[in-house]
Amino acid sequence: MLIGSAEPYSGKSALVLGVAQWLKSRGISFCYSKPLATSLQRQRQPSERLFDDDAHLIGDMLQLAPTDLIPSLAASASTGHLDFAHLGQAMERDYFPALQQELEASTAQVTIMEGPGSLAEGCCFGLHLPALAARLDAPVLLIHPWHGSTSLEPLFDACQRLGGRAMGVVLNAVDPEVIPSLRRDLEHLLKRFNLPLLGVLPRSPLLRSVSVRELSQRLNAEVLCCPERLDLLVETLSIGAMSVNSAMQVFRQRRNMAVVTGADRTDIQLAALEASTQCLILTGASSPLPELITRAGELEVPLLKVGKDTLSTVALVERAFGHVRLHEPIKASFALRLIQENCDFTPLMERLDLPYP
Repeated sequence: MLIGSAEPYSGKSALVLGVAQWLKSRGISFCYSKPLATSLQRQRQPSERLFDDDAHLIGDMLQLAPTDLIPSLAASASTGHLDFAHLGQAMERDYFPALQQELEASTAQVTIMEGPGSLAEGCCFGLHLPALAARLDAPVLLIHPWHGSTSLEPLFDACQRLGGRAMGVVLNAVDPEVIPSLRRDLEHLLKRFNLPLLGVLPRSPLLRSVSVRELSQRLNAEVLCCPERLDLLVETLSIGAMSVNSAMQVFRQRRNMAVVTGADRTDIQLAALEASTQCLILTGASSPLPELITRAGELEVPLLKVGKDTLSTVALVERAFGHVRLHEPIKASFALRLIQENCDFTPLMERLDLPYP
């Protein structure tokens, strides 16, 4: 069973967790495969077997045996492990015999295979989602972010490119207020494409959040204090470029925020430390006062110092929200709970010819 999406950061890893837990609770054995690795931060040695970071997450969360994790065959260009010198060789190679060998060696009843980020990613290797589905003759479960009615055409295009192998869809990041009406209106329409609506996941600030560590890496920031607190999750962003009184009104309305402000704005910085602030990001050439660093340390709020200007920094931070992988345990656990509460995978039983409990 392939799990895929038409665009990156749609929630595939969360859906893998949900389906895997659903199978596990029914006594159905499974293994996990991600043929194209798209994240290799935990890969220590190039000589090691290639395992995507999602494989480590799935294995840790569900306590899988090493034999239940099938290694990746190639690394996407997005990992930084691919260069032009090797691309030509990679395009000439057929990866499917090795994949087929791994699948045949497994004794699991179901293989959950996570596709690349989009329908096109992996095409240089022949490992993009349409190719995987066609050559393995595998059914595909899609997860699709909902941006309103404009989301329908990419979804229907994905169904057509998959050659009728899409067996269901889960919509993600939906405004909770519209979920009942969306279910009612969309289920009938999707039936015309023989595409059951298996779940609708509400939009969640937590799942869109980004860790302070991730921000520090993206910004190439210097951590001035509290390096042990970089796992804090940032849900909102505030810009400290106004008066203190105006800033305090904004800060009171936000929660779990990152505050970006000039390193010379000590008044804003101290005010932010008294609010629901997960980190302070200081921009510009100035150095913060020692008193600020001391106070931030007392309150356990990380201080990040960047050389970029405030506008450039804000753009990088905004780009991070909703575009990070599901590698924090708290986010993975929350995503799993959301799927358990909002999805019904019973129709998969018949499509996969699985025994009913």
